Amino acid sequence: MTVRKPIAIFTIGTQGDIRPCVALGRRLQDAGHPVRIATSDNFAGLVQDAGLEFFRLTSNFQALLEADRSIADRGLDTRAMARVFRETFAGWAKHWVDEGQQASEDAGLLIGVGNSTLLAKSLAEARGLPFVGAQLQPLTPSRILPPMVLAGSGRKLPPALNMGAYHLLRLLVWYVMRPAINDIVRPRLGLRRHPWYGPYFHDGGEANRVVYGFSRHVLPRPADWPESAQVAGYWFHDQPHWQPSDDLRRFLDAGPKPVYIGFGSMVTSEAVAFTDTVLEGLRRSGQRAVLATGWGGLDHAEGAHDDRSFFIRQAPHDWLFPRMSAAVHHGGAGTTAAAVRAGIPSVIVPFYGDQPFWARCLQRIGVAPAALDRRKLRAGDLAAALDATPQLRRAAAALGARVRAEDGAGAAVRCLQDWGLLRPSATAEAPVEPLRSTA
Repeated sequence: MTVRKPIAIFTIGTQGDIRPCVALGRRLQDAGHPVRIATSDNFAGLVQDAGLEFFRLTSNFQALLEADRSIADRGLDTRAMARVFRETFAGWAKHWVDEGQQASEDAGLLIGVGNSTLLAKSLAEARGLPFVGAQLQPLTPSRILPPMVLAGSGRKLPPALNMGAYHLLRLLVWYVMRPAINDIVRPRLGLRRHPWYGPYFHDGGEANRVVYGFSRHVLPRPADWPESAQVAGYWFHDQPHWQPSDDLRRFLDAGPKPVYIGFGSMVTSEAVAFTDTVLEGLRRSGQRAVLATGWGGLDHAEGAHDDRSFFIRQAPHDWLFPRMSAAVHHGGAGTTAAAVRAGIPSVIVPFYGDQPFWARCLQRIGVAPAALDRRKLRAGDLAAALDATPQLRRAAAALGARVRAEDGAGAAVRCLQDWGLLRPSATAEAPVEPLRSTA
């Protein structure tokens, strides 16, 4: 099936979740397909500034985390997070059907990302539209690749146990999403409820196609994945015209490359103490740093600086990271991708979710030391990790060169074309590289 009608991308989460979707949307639009993105209203400007159509979807993670900073403090407690988001998604879902129907009106293809996947898939089912998943983390079951929740163990499980773990993870995800999808979304759309075990236990195929927005150089595509699951490469949305303040530029010019320290969309109820630990670790390392307070992971006045540190709220990673010697961050998919592309080592301090998984991936390929435990972080731990980064620079630079040679968003478009969901356009602004299988 081919489409020329609008493509609607549904995505909720933090900036690291939304920016790759904007990048994918821009490439789809460059290929001649109108694109609209349904997401939370705090990202309306990001979507519209990229030239894409914005539709509101109740799902503001920033407001949620700012209202209760303890959520992130419980982030590595899987059961606690499941309870929090089960209740949160059910509350948001009261608005999702009306909002989703508006966003999907006259659309020809729906794309679901992350936590909005089941909403988008239900809307597609109700409207009789084609659907495809677009994910930033590996979710397709594999006998070879353990699920993300086991990333920190470092142990290799037998294939049968890997598959069993995926099944348990699917049941956990369905526990979280069931009140929103089965009790609200599907009944209001006139659809039959999913069975008690959810919609995840299937044999793949065209109805379950998914294209992944991460690089095969960071995580090779498992050989046992079906053809319906493909790895395209990272999707980057750059801001090439952004300019730093004069003070920041002078700080960067005043000495050797600093390290970046920032935790993006993460927050903590102990931001002041955490910042003190980070600054003491920086002092012990003897390095300079640009520190980004983000949504509240660090606590300090923007623009404050001395000879060794400069505080900002945020800056585009595509501009800032190539000017850094290393990046200390939370390990979110977006920040991890940016550090990898810049060719610099990472020091990862995970907060929750997929972050321990990406930390493990970078450690395995030799561009990051072992992840640091945020709950027990000491200044000496951070200093030691920073001291280890010079030995990782050669590997990080080589990895960065390989990732920069990829065209992940273009490969994703080609994948959708190969599946017959898009028709190639003679007006496309950029050539699309063929999708390479790493099976």
